[in-house]
Amino acid sequence: MYKELLKEFFHDLKAHRTRAILTLVAITWGTVAVVLLLAFGEGLSDRMLNGMLNAGDRIMIVYGGQTGKTFEGLPKGRRVRLTEEDVDVLQTVIPAISMVSPQYRKNVTLTYGKVQMTTECEGVNANFEEMRRMYPAGGGRFLNTVDVEQQRRVLFLGEVIAKDIFGEEDPIGKTILVGGIPFTMVGIMQKKIQTSMNNGPDTRRAIMPYSTFRTSYGNQYVNSIVVRPTDPSRQLDVKADIYRALGRKYRFDPEDERALGIWDFIEGEKINRKIGLGMTIFLGSVGFLTLLIAGVGVANVMYVVVKERTREIGIKMAVGAKRRYILSQFIFEALLLAFIGGTVGLSLSYGIVSFVRMLPAEDGAMQFLGRPILSATTMILTTGILAAVGLVAGFFPARKAASVDPVESLRYE
Repeated sequence: MYKELLKEFFHDLKAHRTRAILTLVAITWGTVAVVLLLAFGEGLSDRMLNGMLNAGDRIMIVYGGQTGKTFEGLPKGRRVRLTEEDVDVLQTVIPAISMVSPQYRKNVTLTYGKVQMTTECEGVNANFEEMRRMYPAGGGRFLNTVDVEQQRRVLFLGEVIAKDIFGEEDPIGKTILVGGIPFTMVGIMQKKIQTSMNNGPDTRRAIMPYSTFRTSYGNQYVNSIVVRPTDPSRQLDVKADIYRALGRKYRFDPEDERALGIWDFIEGEKINRKIGLGMTIFLGSVGFLTLLIAGVGVANVMYVVVKERTREIGIKMAVGAKRRYILSQFIFEALLLAFIGGTVGLSLSYGIVSFVRMLPAEDGAMQFLGRPILSATTMILTTGILAAVGLVAGFFPARKAASVDPVESLRYE
């Protein structure tokens, strides 16, 4: 049966070559539109999400605030200032916290030879590397627990400021002055894209152990505390536990949201994922409409084919061809047209995506646009759309063909 259907399909293809080619081009173009829009949309969503995670990976940053409610006879408007001791309190009292770091912050002057520049410096612990994705490049390293315990004068720099200071020179092991005090360079950060920032990009930041920062500058209070929950889905419980734990120490109402400020990157990640999904749905819908127009073209072609082959259909039905055979013949031809055009379109899309992914994306617009991602989901979704378009485009003309009256069709000229 299928051999006969294929034979008839290719015979009709040869007889009406121009019409067939135009139909295939329409399907191919529609497929390319769907795939590229989905691929670029997914690439952009992935870059946006990574850009946000590069500023804070599943963390919450806790700041001291000002009480907004009276509590146990104490007036509102009291200032809450966090200390290093609070880091131990949170880690001890809240088992759902996996990582925590104090965060000191201050503008410092860095001097190396004749080069001098001012940048923001942070005093943190070793957990900061993973929580803020400050991974070292080359042969360097981030801060470790020994650096903190021994209050070592070691420095880790963002890659942009490191290049501004050291140029092409390898900075690892070099001595650099921080506010006139000598520090040893232990590492520079890998290049990363940030779409969210906390007082400037990490690429221009200097990092030292928090214990060294405290003894160097005499800070009594930390600027903030960075917390990562063990389970990100329990962020609201962890938030409530933070308010309860610090509320007991500083005597404020655990329901007083003004007493603490919490920058929730986990919530930001959820919102970012929703935006990415919405963008993918929108771009996919635009591509689907393009492919749908091509499907209308296929349906029109199939209606013309039915009209041209009315006499042939009548003869087949007169000699015993069943209605379902006629129905399957035209649906099969429409599906075949859709899948031939779709296969060409998918091949072209793969080639375009592969070419774009080879282009340098370190600078300019491409670093924010991201690289297109041709995922299995995109391929499966496009194949499903093609099947639906081909089926719908073939069904109605096929139904018309199957309802032909054999006697009347034999009279058709």
